[in-house]
Amino acid sequence: MEETAAPHALDGDHAIELRPATVAIVGRPNVGKSALFNRLIGRRLAIVEDTPGVTRDRLYALAEWRGRTFTVVDTAGLDPESARSNEIAAQTQRQAEIAAAQADCIIFVVDAAAGRNPLDDDVANVVRKTRRPVVFVANKAESPAAAASVHGEFAPLGFGEPIAVSAIHGEGTGDLLDAVVERIPASLPNAAAKDELSLAIVGMPNVGKSSLLNALLGEERSVVSAMPGTTRDAIDTIFPFHEHRIRLIDTAGVRKKPEAHGDIEFYSALRSLNAIARCDIALLLFDSLQGLHAQDRRLAGMVLEERKGLIVIGNKWDLAREQGEYSQAELIDVIHGQIPFARYVPVTFLSAKTGRRLGSLMPIVMKVAANLDRRVPTAELNRVVRDAALAHPAPTSSGRLFKIFYVSQPATHPPLFVFHCNDPELLQTSYKRFLENTIRTNFEFGGVPLTLEFRERRREEDGEG
Repeated sequence: MEETAAPHALDGDHAIELRPATVAIVGRPNVGKSALFNRLIGRRLAIVEDTPGVTRDRLYALAEWRGRTFTVVDTAGLDPESARSNEIAAQTQRQAEIAAAQADCIIFVVDAAAGRNPLDDDVANVVRKTRRPVVFVANKAESPAAAASVHGEFAPLGFGEPIAVSAIHGEGTGDLLDAVVERIPASLPNAAAKDELSLAIVGMPNVGKSSLLNALLGEERSVVSAMPGTTRDAIDTIFPFHEHRIRLIDTAGVRKKPEAHGDIEFYSALRSLNAIARCDIALLLFDSLQGLHAQDRRLAGMVLEERKGLIVIGNKWDLAREQGEYSQAELIDVIHGQIPFARYVPVTFLSAKTGRRLGSLMPIVMKVAANLDRRVPTAELNRVVRDAALAHPAPTSSGRLFKIFYVSQPATHPPLFVFHCNDPELLQTSYKRFLENTIRTNFEFGGVPLTLEFRERRREEDGEG
């Protein structure tokens, strides 16, 4: 995989962070969209079953190809006939249409093995109306007969010759990804100005996200209701904090199954995930009375996967104190145990309604913001890593020892550390974790994901051979 870093564009002497483009996979039911989604993102996330309509949740994940990162959206199959007689099918069809309309590029999938189907024409009409760039794909082209059938079979749909692929075996997906990166914009600027710090308030419905926004602003800027899902769109609000300009992004709650609440909920979930993509720091809010849910853990993983700062906030702390017998320190240990991949993330508790402990939040935010931009002096960084490697040498692999020659930090926001070594293939996962923990122990990077890259240093540079 090619080297990548957080995308930025220069604006004078400042950098503007850029959000990834969105690519929606659409097609009639049972053409292999979820299998293709799994193949493109490189892991099994969508449920794959040979039954139409299995994909209910709209799934989102980052994919990377040739140094370009983009968000892939898996959608349910488009079937107008079923949508006319079945409300759930109608909702999932609307959601697929929304995903296509909001995408920067569409992957239109047909079934090479089954041949052209009348529903393909219906999907083609939906795709044409979006006026988005299209990559036309014929999946299930494993057999020579199926691969040959794509020539001329799907020409009447009006999208030219499809790219023949096999999502199950991975054949042709390189050509597909090449076509995608040719059609998506190189980068999309965030809404934030160059001197702003963007905070996205995310979490499940009805945990108090709008209440927290209003409490921070000190005024009723966002509608608050006890009914889950009151906030439909992401709402950007600017406010000053000392000498800083803060952009608050309030979002609709992300439900585990947005299709159960209609296409408005689905669209809100999409906006929430887009808010994560364009923020600097995500404030993950949960209900202290209920604790973290699986969806909270999934959101935390999304934030860190997008290389954003993260703060976990337990709201309704006033009510939790009345019922609980545990201290905050004990609860923080419990929360970290539930998200072991994010033990470095600060956890705090407050009450957006009463304002209790609200004043402690922004200092934590500013500390994480400083950590995002923290740069470690090269000499000090190499001293710490060298001493750690001498005290705890890397285990041998096939009789060879992994060696680090020097370390640099070429980027911040988030921090990137490049380890120049003899052979990256010798590095074991446990030793990589050791090196990250070494950096975290010696330097302040709380709430911030670190990227560690390992590059082979040529022998002539090392004076060898």
